[in-house]
Amino acid sequence: MAVAKTARATKKRGSLGRPEGRTESREALLDAAERYFAERGYAAANLREIAEDANVTQAMANYWFGTKQELFRQVYLRRGAWLATRRMELLDEVTAKKRYALEDILRAYITPPFQLRESAQGRAFLRLQARLHAEPDETAYALRREVYDQPVRAYVKILAALLPRLTDEHLYLRFAQFIGIYIYILSDAHRIDEISGTRCRPPSAAKLIDEIVRFTASGFKG
Repeated sequence: MAVAKTARATKKRGSLGRPEGRTESREALLDAAERYFAERGYAAANLREIAEDANVTQAMANYWFGTKQELFRQVYLRRGAWLATRRMELLDEVTAKKRYALEDILRAYITPPFQLRESAQGRAFLRLQARLHAEPDETAYALRREVYDQPVRAYVKILAALLPRLTDEHLYLRFAQFIGIYIYILSDAHRIDEISGTRCRPPSAAKLIDEIVRFTASGFKG
């Protein structure tokens, strides 16, 4: 996950126009944009307002990112790249064991986004992620391909070995349903307490992971 650096920004020859405090301000701008895109969506988010929220000038925003589209892309890739890397690390850890089960593979895939849920900025990204999955435009498709395709293929390859009776078509379809379930839950749109008339409190992250893994594992095996 990208972390704001505290090293003092220095000007170098040939870097005329580079803003002071570059690293800290750039991270603040990415944080602000993440919140705005999550709350309002791409179309409604305003670059000037995002810059003001981050306490930087719009000129700085333009200097670093050029366009709102590129800002959105960098916002998404910042945590999306961490998700992809962490998923591959966990997959390697699981498959390095002599014995592992379907549930272990599913748990490895959904644990990283639940870790993001522990921070306000992480929750903003998860709402942004849910919005992106509902967007049909090519920008959304390109970002999803860049972040998710490699891990998904790696996970499905392992699942194919565990579930040899399933065709690739069935595996990818069921994996897509698995993704849809966890993204919906993490978007905080499920309203378990409201739907149940407050009889059911929202479960902890650990219980949610257990429930999703148990439910989807049954679907893969069925």
